[in-house]
Formats: sequence, structure tokens, C-alpha cells
Amino acid sequence: MIKKFISRLLGKGAGEGTPLPGAAPAAPVPPRIPTGKRVEVPVSEHGIDPSLVDEIAVKVVRTLQQAGHQAYIVGGAVRDLLVGRRPKDFDVATDATPEQVKALFRRAFIIGRRFRIVHVIHGRGRDHEVIEVSTFRAYMDSSEATQVEGNEKTSRAALAGSAHAVDSSGRVLRDNVWGPQIEDAARRDFTVNAMYYDPSTQIVVDYHGGLADVKAKLLRLIGDPATRYREDPVRIVRAVRFAAKLGFGFEKKTGAPIKELAPLLANVPISRLFDEMIKLLQTGHALASIEALKAHDLHRGIFPVLDAVYDETRSTPQQQEFIRMALADTDRRVAEGKPVAPSFLLACLLWHDVLAGWRRNQEAGEHLVPALQQAVDAVFDARIGDISGRGKLGADMREVWMMQPRFERRQANTAFAMIEGVRFRAGFDFLRLRADVGEAPVELAEWWEDFSLGTDEEREALLAAVRESHRHAPRKAGPARGPKPAARKGEGGHAAGPDGGSDAPPASAGDVSHAAADEAAEAVSDEGAELAGAQPARKRRRRRRKPSGGGGTDTGQSGEAAPAAD
Repeated sequence: MIKKFISRLLGKGAGEGTPLPGAAPAAPVPPRIPTGKRVEVPVSEHGIDPSLVDEIAVKVVRTLQQAGHQAYIVGGAVRDLLVGRRPKDFDVATDATPEQVKALFRRAFIIGRRFRIVHVIHGRGRDHEVIEVSTFRAYMDSSEATQVEGNEKTSRAALAGSAHAVDSSGRVLRDNVWGPQIEDAARRDFTVNAMYYDPSTQIVVDYHGGLADVKAKLLRLIGDPATRYREDPVRIVRAVRFAAKLGFGFEKKTGAPIKELAPLLANVPISRLFDEMIKLLQTGHALASIEALKAHDLHRGIFPVLDAVYDETRSTPQQQEFIRMALADTDRRVAEGKPVAPSFLLACLLWHDVLAGWRRNQEAGEHLVPALQQAVDAVFDARIGDISGRGKLGADMREVWMMQPRFERRQANTAFAMIEGVRFRAGFDFLRLRADVGEAPVELAEWWEDFSLGTDEEREALLAAVRESHRHAPRKAGPARGPKPAARKGEGGHAAGPDGGSDAPPASAGDVSHAAADEAAEAVSDEGAELAGAQPARKRRRRRRKPSGGGGTDTGQSGEAAPAAD
């Protein structure tokens, strides 16, 4: 027993150094959680291509090593490298404490309560990169942790100053006890995520047979699966995501408890579940991930956003095709190495939920704009909740939705203002998806594509064709009219829905700009000329600059402006 105690304390047999300050009490690791055995795999066996390794991550590792610390690229990045993929994110694990890591880098920030980690930032603006650095953690059994009755919010006082705490179900609320690498590997979830890569020596350190499971395309939890799922129920979602992303299957014991323990996800903070849902939908395998969720009956009751999508009582074939195309478009962009915007995908997923609430509010007597704003707020409260970044997401999604009726008004001032907008590409992609499933006219989407890519002369011709078509459009017989009254519900250029109502939301009050005012003036002027039987006078306008960017007709989930003609 004494020999085992000393071996664990010093990390003998595992190539570890002296335990860190604040290390776990020197008690044996519970026997049901295997600590594994350190195996160093050479490049001749693992075959990782160094060109796939991020240069900034390598610099972070070397900086830590030069300061006398152990440091490795770890987790999902190693897993992806082993299957020949270029990882999207790179994480680093080290024996340095968060304070020691922060002291080595000019731009480094300690974040988190549940897991204290360091974000090392390289670069600025949109091109900046974040390397997440974590300290080796000890694996501690839940019986050794502080037990609290509530959760992160309701038990803040009990959690204050605690390095390791769990709730009544065994979910870990704090995990900040440092330890040797062998225990850090044991506390990780899947064997394929518990490997460490040293870019300096090109050695992969494997404690739990992760390399063999990668080659066998198998997901296996380290230790007792039910216990590990209870420690962190989000592992259930991660298991499904990894299986869909990598094309892996579940080891029998790993897959067996998923359905039974899925209700534990109700205790997970909504912000964590939201982040996992975004990862699931934006890693390039959204369609496969949804099918995997359905196979395990996790597509309903877990993610409120998906509940809005897969509600059989309100879902229609047209709506399902719209969602399928949006997910497929996201997968394609990721495969091509292009950026994707969560606001665009969420706007697609929640569009019909917002639309249903907007119509109900109008039927209850609300005006168009307040009705839509109330519907958006209600959907955000019900489907997204109080998460970090909600304001930015909401603003971007609203802008995409509010552009749809403006696409119907193809008038000079509006058209030129829209193609210069930052969100034009995202709004146009949304229109094109609606056109592809029959929610909007195909000709409308084609007109805007031609207009955004055309020369000045081509744009003038397109606008002239629209004015000509309006001039010769048949008019309903009726009594003589005075000045044009305010638009009624369903008017103003909105696409008619199946029930005869508007199928797209109107512009918000905040959209009443100079361009909108000019557009209204032009509409009134043209209508007056038509009633008088004369051709409307050609309006003079200032020459607007072309939108910036290169050529092409790529989708715009990145939210960039449409490209101009060469």
C-alpha cells in the first residue's frame, strides 16, 4: 500500500514530475476507473502529418516546455490528426498551473469556474486564434468531493472555495484539483480523446488504447459508462456527435446506458447544451448528427431549438425540406473550408416557429411590427434562453428575417442600399432557400442574384424591367381613390402565405432609414403617375458605390456583402 501511495504521489512509471501544489490527496484512484499504462507511440506507428498541426499551438507547447513544464497537444485535436483530418481547434495540456501559464504569455486570460483554464490569444480582429490551455487534473471519485444539493446557480455559497464538488446526481460542478498526467488521462471521457501529442518529439502518449480504438472506429468510455455519464451528462451528446462526425460505432457498454440516462441532461445549464448543439450542427456533419440523435431518441426534449423543428404536430413537408437544405448547405460550406454563421442556421431553424407566432399575434389584433417583435422575443425565451451572446445572435437573426419583405420591393434606392449591407449575403441565401422550397418566387431570387453581380448598366436594365412590369400589371376595378392609405396586413410587398396572409415579416421600426423613405416616395410618385395615365418621371439618384468583394455566387452564412461585378 505504501509503495502504491508513493508511486501515485510521484507519478512513477508514468514519466511524471513532482505533483503540483494543490494536488489531490494521496489516496488510491478508485479501482473501477482504470489509470491505464503509459505507452509512447512513435510517428512510424501513428503516422500523424506534422503539416496538419497548427503553428500557433506548436509555439504554445514549446513556450511551456522551454519554461520547464510538460506540455502536449491533447484531446480531439490528436484524435482528428490520427484520422488525417485538420483539427478545427487545438487544445494544450500541461503540468503548469493556470497562473504559471498566464505569466508566460502576453495575452492570456484565466476563465471558467467548473474548469479553470487559460485562453492564450494570438492575433487580433477576425483573424485572431485562441489556444485553450488546461492543467493536468487529478481523477477523484465523487465520494471524495463536496456534495451540494442544488446546481451551479442555487449552490454558489456552498461551491465557494471548493476545488471538487458534485451535485446529488453525481454531476461534477467543480473540477480544479491538479494531478499527474496519468490521472488527467483517466478523467477524460473517451479513449480516443485521452491521447497526448508532443510536436517536438512527434510522440503520442496513450494510456487507454485510444489509438487501437481509432483504428477500429470505436467509441469507448474510460471506466464505468453510467458513472461517467452521471459525472457529465453532456457526454451523451458528445458521444452522438463524435459518432456522426467520425463514422464511429459505440462499444456495447458505452452505448447501452444512453437512453436510460438521457433525462440527466435536464440538469445541465442551458448555455452548455446550446454550445453543444451549435457544435453538433456546425462541424460539417449536421445531417448525420440529426439522424444519430433520432436513432437514440434525443432529437426531442433535449434541445429547445430542435423541439421547434421536429414538432410533428406543426411540421410540414415544406418546412422539413427547408431545414434539410439549410443543414446540407452548412455541411457543404464546412467541407469547403468556408465560414458558417450560427445566426444564419438558427434563423433557418426557428423561422417557421417565429412565423407561426407572428401570425397568431396579428390575429389577436397586434400591428405588423409589434406582432413580429413579440413573436421573436417569445421564441428566443422559449428556444434559446439566457445565453452569452444572445443579443448579437438576436440582432443578426432579426436582420435576416426583416430583409425578406424588402426583397419584394425592387426599387432603386432600396436595391442599392441592400446590396451594400453587411448582411445582404445572409439575407439573400435565406431568400434563395425559401425559393428552393416554394415559399418565395424563384424569379425573385434570380433577380437579386443578377442585380448583385451585374454592372451598372445591367442593374439599370433590371430595375427598368421591374418598373415596366408594374406599369402593365392588371389592376382591379374599383372606385376612384384618393391619396394612398397606409398598408393593411398582407400588403406592402409581402409574399402571400398559404392562408393568404403575409409569409414574410415586415421591416422593423428600426429599418425606417433614408433608403426606406426614398423608396416610399418613389412608390407614391409612380402610383400617382399611373393613375393619371402618364409615365412616371425618371427619378434622379446619386451614384452608389459597388459592394466590395470578389466574384462568384457563394452562399453567405458568413454574413458578408454580395460580390460586385469585375
